[in-house]
Amino acid sequence: MNPIRVRLPFTDRAQAGALLAQALYGMRRGDPVVLALPRGGVAVAAPVSDMLDAPLDVLVTRKIGCPGQPELGVGAIAEGGEPVFHQDLLEKLGLEPEDVSPVVDRERLELARRVKVYRGERPAPDLRGKDVIVVDDGMATGGTATAALRAVRTRQEGRGTSTLAVPVAAGDTVERMRKEADNVVILAVPWGFRAVGQWYESFDQLTDDDVLDLLRERL
Repeated sequence: MNPIRVRLPFTDRAQAGALLAQALYGMRRGDPVVLALPRGGVAVAAPVSDMLDAPLDVLVTRKIGCPGQPELGVGAIAEGGEPVFHQDLLEKLGLEPEDVSPVVDRERLELARRVKVYRGERPAPDLRGKDVIVVDDGMATGGTATAALRAVRTRQEGRGTSTLAVPVAAGDTVERMRKEADNVVILAVPWGFRAVGQWYESFDQLTDDDVLDLLRERL
C-alpha cells in the first residue's frame, strides 16, 4: 500500500476516494473486486474502482437498532451474512440477541428491498478466490463494516483476501477491525472523532439514483 499524506477535512467523498485509490494502487495487480457500503461508500469507492480498473458493486448493510430506541445501534447485518451484535452494549441494556429478533427480521426485509433497488436482477458478484476491497466513507463504531467483512468471508469460501479501506476512522475502532480483515487501509485517524461527517467539508446524502448512476458507469 502506498503511504498518502492527507489534510482534513476532505473536500468531499470524491476527493477522499481519489486519495484512497492512490493508497490502494498496489492492489491493482491482484485483480480485486471493490464492494461499497451504500450509500456514501459508493461515491468513495468509484475513484478506487477507476484507478484499480476493478469492478464496482455494492454490499448492502443495515443497522440493527435497539427495541424502543431505533437510533441506538446494537448490531448490523449485511447481505449474505448473519447479524453481528455489540455484545457489550447488549449486556449493558440487559438484552439477549433473541430480544431483538423482530428488529432483525424487519431489517432483513429492508436489506432485501435495497438489494433489489441497487442490483435489480443482476446477480451478486462471485467472490470465490477473489481479493475483495470493502469501502465506506468513514468508520465510527465499525459495526456495519464488521458485518460486511464477515459476509465477504462467507462468500469467499476461505479463498482470497479481504481489505477494509476507508478515508477516516476512530482510532479504537481501527484496532478492532484488524481482527476482521487481512488488510486495513485508513488515511486518517484523527483525535476528537465524533462522527464521520465532521471530517468532510461537503457531506451531502446520496440518493438511490446517485448510487445507481455511479454503478452503471463501472459495471
